[in-house]
Amino acid sequence: MSALSAWFWNERFWLPQNVTWADLADTESGEQYPRAGHLLYAFPTALGIFAFRLLFERFIAKPCALRLGLQGSGPRRAQPNAILEKVFISITKCPDGKHLEGLSKQLDWDARKIQRWFRQRRNQDKPSLVTKFSESMWRFLFYLYIFSYGVWFLWTAPWFWDTRQCWYNYPYQPLTQALYYYYIQELAFYWSLMFSQFTDIKRKDFLIMFVHHLATVGLISFSYVNNMVRVGTLVLCLHDASDFLLEAAKMSNYAKYQRICDGFFMMFGLMFVTTRLVVYPTWILNTTMFESWELIGPYPSWWLFNGLLLILQVLHVIWSYLIIRIAYRSLTKGKVGTRKCHPLPALKDERSDIESSSEEEDTALNGTKSVHTTSSNGANRVNGHASGGQWSEE
Repeated sequence: MSALSAWFWNERFWLPQNVTWADLADTESGEQYPRAGHLLYAFPTALGIFAFRLLFERFIAKPCALRLGLQGSGPRRAQPNAILEKVFISITKCPDGKHLEGLSKQLDWDARKIQRWFRQRRNQDKPSLVTKFSESMWRFLFYLYIFSYGVWFLWTAPWFWDTRQCWYNYPYQPLTQALYYYYIQELAFYWSLMFSQFTDIKRKDFLIMFVHHLATVGLISFSYVNNMVRVGTLVLCLHDASDFLLEAAKMSNYAKYQRICDGFFMMFGLMFVTTRLVVYPTWILNTTMFESWELIGPYPSWWLFNGLLLILQVLHVIWSYLIIRIAYRSLTKGKVGTRKCHPLPALKDERSDIESSSEEEDTALNGTKSVHTTSSNGANRVNGHASGGQWSEE
């Protein structure tokens, strides 16, 4: 274990040349530098955030949802049927024509009734609008808070106005209390998301989002350990700038305030594309790749850090393309279909839906028609978030 630890914490990988871990020990004057052990405090903080979330959703978000008239009950449950239940669990959740014909003879039900049972069975575990609204309200609150905290903290930080300050005297940059709290809160929140995935609304992309949260935790932890926290705060704040707008749009849609929903989504799309495709490469990548090269020079962890940031930029391009495509198609279809511009006809978090609408699932009697899929390509993911239902209609 000692040899493994020495290999993992190799100074030649983590730190610039001629710098050792001993050089970053706490000074007699009280100055502290980031230490790997500090990250352990994120775990109790994550549990505290998770507990606070449960209380918030139950005593604040849920009453707000009910006051807005949202339905607290989920979809109607399918009537008990042992034969159909066995088919649903063991064979298929969407029976084709052959299965429908066999079940129709066995139960003496018509095919339409069997289709309706399977649709109800698929949808009965779908969360209610109150549950969705409560989750979005919690995320909106935290994203707005952490973004506000980041802006407040960075407004007085010299590296916010001059990114070269991220590298002056690196890595001998003391850790301030406000910066530490910022990092721990962000890290704890993503740990709490990993915990809550097992209790949250069931989503189709559970594994993808789990890997996303894990990668985010890894990048935050990595930048903290090698004291790249100054540029790390810029990355965090930049990525928090649009998330609360998406959650606000989703809440507005659940409450059926469509114009407000449309407005929030357009603001989200504009903010997302601007921050990811303009600000991120010209501000973040410029300083991490070019200014840092000039001031401190490359070393192994520097290459890895910039490699991860470049991968993130590739994802930004993909997500921005999806948002632009959604907005464009919604605008054009709105004009063609109604002669009015309704860019966001239905903001739906399809990742949160176990099943889509009933129209999507209907198959014709005795298998003579194919499944009609009005939104078959599912949810488009935006930075780990669902972008919306009919926007992705093809």
